[in-house]
Order: sequence, then C-alpha cells, then structure tokens
Amino acid sequence: MDAFRTILNVDRSAELISIKDQLFTIGSCFADTIGEQLIQNKFNVLKNPFGTTYNPLSIHNQLSYAIHNHLPAQHTFLQNQDVYLNYNFHSSLSALSHTALEKILADSIGKAHYFLKDAKWIMITYGTAWIYTRKDTGEIVANCHKVPANQFEKELCTQKRMLDSFEELYTKLKAFNPNLKIILTVSPVRHLKDTLELNSVSKSVLRLACHTITQQHADVYYFPAYEILLDDLRDYRFYKPDMIHPSVEAEEYIWNKFRQMYFDDNTLAFLEKWKKIRLGLQHKPFHVTSSAHQTFLLGLLSQLNEVKDIVSVSEEMELVKSQLL
Repeated sequence: MDAFRTILNVDRSAELISIKDQLFTIGSCFADTIGEQLIQNKFNVLKNPFGTTYNPLSIHNQLSYAIHNHLPAQHTFLQNQDVYLNYNFHSSLSALSHTALEKILADSIGKAHYFLKDAKWIMITYGTAWIYTRKDTGEIVANCHKVPANQFEKELCTQKRMLDSFEELYTKLKAFNPNLKIILTVSPVRHLKDTLELNSVSKSVLRLACHTITQQHADVYYFPAYEILLDDLRDYRFYKPDMIHPSVEAEEYIWNKFRQMYFDDNTLAFLEKWKKIRLGLQHKPFHVTSSAHQTFLLGLLSQLNEVKDIVSVSEEMELVKSQLL
C-alpha cells in the first residue's frame, strides 16, 4: 500500500480570487481563521466583524443588518450584571452602557455595510444547525449571553428553513452588490456540548443545505474545510489539546488547499514572494548596525519595492527604513 490515508484533492474553482479582490468573512471561528490567513497575506479583508456566530439563521440576520445599515430593535438589547449586550451579536460587541453599545454596533454595521458594497467575495462559515429561540419574543438569538437556559427553546434548524433563509439573504445580497460571489463552508470544529451524535446530525443538515445551495446558484461555491479535517487529516495530532479545534498544522494545511482551489496564478506567485518577505520581516538580528544586517535590510527593501504596486506595504517599508543607517 502506497498511501495510508485518503487525500482530498481539490479542483480549481471556475471563478478565482485575485490579490486585488475585497473579501468579507462571517460566521463561526473558522471565518476568523481563514480571515486571519488572508490578512497576514495582504488581502483586503473584513474579518468576522460581528464576532463568532454559529447558526446559519443568525449569520443571515447579521448580513441583513449590514445590507440595510440598520441597528437591531431595542428589545434585542439586554443587561447581564453591569454589561450591555445584544442577542443578535457576539459578546465581544459589548459595553458598560446601552448608548456605548449602540455606538459600537452602529460602527460595526456601518463598516460592514460599506465594505460589503464593494466586496468581490463573501465567505460564510456555518458552525451548527442548532438554534436557540427566545420564549418571550419567538426570535432566534446568535448568542444566549449566559442568560438562563429556561428562557430559550433549543431546536434543530431544518434544511428547508435554512434554504429559505439563504434564498432571502441571496436576493438581498445580489440586489445590494450584484458582483458578489459567495463561498460557503461548514466549520470542522465539533460542538461536543450537543453530544457527538447530535453534532453529526447538525453538521449533516449544514452540509446538505450547502450542497443544495451550490446546485441552485452558479455564483455560490463550497470549500470542503469540514471534509479536509475529518476525512483527509483524520487524526487527533491535527487537533489542539482541547481535541475540538484544528491545530496550527491543520489550519496551514487547510489554508494551502484553499489557495490551490481559489487563487489565480498571479496571486499564487505573489504569495510566494510575500512568504519570503514575511520571513525577512520577522528576522530578529543580534546586531542591527552590522554590515551584514544592513545589506540584508537593503535586499528586503528591494523586495518590498517589487510588490508595492500590488499591495500596500508602506508600514513595512517604513519599518525597514527605520533600521537603516
């Protein structure tokens, strides 16, 4: 036997991402992971502006706020001890007064609105199909904010409900930004609090819905992050110590698959150059003023000059210049 695991070989997407494209990520923590990789590689990205959100209906709701540039209704705000929060957003968007929280949300929604208007790509990462509904209003929440569980009904979002919600969102997105292309992913992070059995049910609903959506819309694509971790890597050495989240090595492997699938040739060539530049920028010399390091800095500055018309590297160039004699 030549191979001891099943390798997931990705096909090149029909539509490719350029380093010049504007990208928006939203959803579960995988949206943060891929967003951070994009940022580190000099893409123009707005990364998960509303904080980690797991269920598809809340993610769609957040995007609706961004499209219309509207604040959520007053009854969605709450105070837990001395912290003000909103049921439609992650607890990272919180404040010590109602007014301060409104401003934070207005800024976040406004920033997302204007970024999304000019974006070429949006990447939506679904984490779970389990949803929590407020008993007092019948509204689905993105986060329970440690409010007692007896104030919510927990239920599984059906595929039909998810598809209907996506169709409504898709219509809004295309009216708002007709050039927008969408990449869907299912987070490989398992939700063990739902039990392994019910986590499998949840992920199955998400995966089937994503498949159906991509069959219905030519400009919606699926990236198999979930399958790469669970079926390709398929080993606990590719998990962090919590045995839930992918390790750094797994994240890098998934990122490389993403590159192969979605980046055009010019972008791939740039990334090879940028990898060498990043390593150079991270170099910590023992003697900054030595002739060897000064020569190294001049070479690094030359490399930065080669890519300055592709991406913004003004900060990096200033950093290098500040070390030159």
